[in-house]
Amino acid sequence: MKTIVIIGGGFCGTMTAVNLARFARRPARIAIVNHRRPLGRGTAYGTRHPEHLLNVAARNMSALADQPDNFIEWLRCRSEFGDVPEAELRETFVPRTIYGDYLRSLSFGYFHPIDERGPAVIDACQVEAVDVESHQGGGLLVSLADGQLIEADHVVLATGNQPPAPLAGLPRDFDHPAYVADPWSDWESRLPERAENQDIVLLGAGLTMVDALITLLSRNWQGNMIAVSRSGMLPSAHFRGIDYRDFPPPDPESLGLAALVELIEEHCRLLRQRDANPAIAVDRLRPHTQRIWKNFSLDEKREFLGIYAARWNATRHRIPRSIHDRVSQAIADGRLRVVRGAIDAVEGCGAGVRVLFHAEGGRRDSLAAALAINCTGPQARFSTTGVQLFQNLLQRGLVRPDPLDMGIDVDEDLAVIGRDGGASRCLFALGPLLKGTLWETTAVPELRGQAMQLARVLLADEASEGDDRRFQMREEAVIEYYI
Repeated sequence: MKTIVIIGGGFCGTMTAVNLARFARRPARIAIVNHRRPLGRGTAYGTRHPEHLLNVAARNMSALADQPDNFIEWLRCRSEFGDVPEAELRETFVPRTIYGDYLRSLSFGYFHPIDERGPAVIDACQVEAVDVESHQGGGLLVSLADGQLIEADHVVLATGNQPPAPLAGLPRDFDHPAYVADPWSDWESRLPERAENQDIVLLGAGLTMVDALITLLSRNWQGNMIAVSRSGMLPSAHFRGIDYRDFPPPDPESLGLAALVELIEEHCRLLRQRDANPAIAVDRLRPHTQRIWKNFSLDEKREFLGIYAARWNATRHRIPRSIHDRVSQAIADGRLRVVRGAIDAVEGCGAGVRVLFHAEGGRRDSLAAALAINCTGPQARFSTTGVQLFQNLLQRGLVRPDPLDMGIDVDEDLAVIGRDGGASRCLFALGPLLKGTLWETTAVPELRGQAMQLARVLLADEASEGDDRRFQMREEAVIEYYI
């Protein structure tokens, strides 16, 4: 019986397992190795705060690539959404904790004995995977933190985002009660009892910062908040778009970076002339983004990262209007201040900390804070990962960084490429680990497609022509599904 071990129980791991169980024709054991958070929740959907909303409307949040309305239909089963008009429900930004419930409900239907309801069964163990090595009899051997060993025919790396990297100039083992290295930990217990005249410094200005800010506002934090960011760009708000078919041209992946930037700027100007949001041009590129990225040269990718990435992220990875309004109101009220600067260090300062940074113009500055939260995002360089599993995989040569060192190198079938340059027949990866290879690989519209693709690859030896049709979606449908 085939055994497939999936390391990671967030969206990617859960939906890869669900698709394997849905389409398997022969007996198979699917083992999800997961730790820290309940199965199906991961970092994004493990929040307990109802004020943390999805950044994509419900109409685009089906976890099943072949069933576009699956999430909408599931929401109808909940009392709070049962009477919401269809048009309104489709545009709703649902709390992320509810989406975690949805993912768990999809997976639990496959926790059953083999042959009772289908040929495949999903098992889950709540423990950390620390190593993967080649097995003498073929396949791989997965080592768990509690000493267990699991023999597997295939292993899928679905660990999601890397933990945050230590800040520049900050020792990896820096520890202070007023410094939060991991913004996805339970940092609220560290808030001072008296908030008056005490500042909180948020290191970063992206989606993670917005989460922390919304948490503080919902707790009625009375002090001020200061976001320090190199670009100073906050995420944009979602908006109602227009039907704009003039962009992109056929085969935009053939243009190259310079021509593509020129064309985007031209259409942004045309959209402004129509009193439309220029971000529509970016949205129209979405179904093509991964192919565009793969066709860029290495120099073009580096140029994009150095010049355009911050602007792209602020425009592309938008937040619900209700959340954006709260952020804007906090700025208007003087509760939130955004400072452009490159962070140099964080040092203890009595019960609090001091954040040192280079402000605009190169001048050095500092901020005293009752609490500083690292919201700079996941580890950016894979080769310096602090995750024991990946350290071991790198040491064994089973994986290698992608050419940009942003994640793991894989081939077109999501098979991991090792140090020797060969693609593995047993080890696969998906999700944010592929950022250097695919660029856009963090949102559900991309991830559900990868989970379906990987299930197809792993079940290729038992697929029929009918299964092929179920795995595929027409290109026009995919485009409509993204936007």
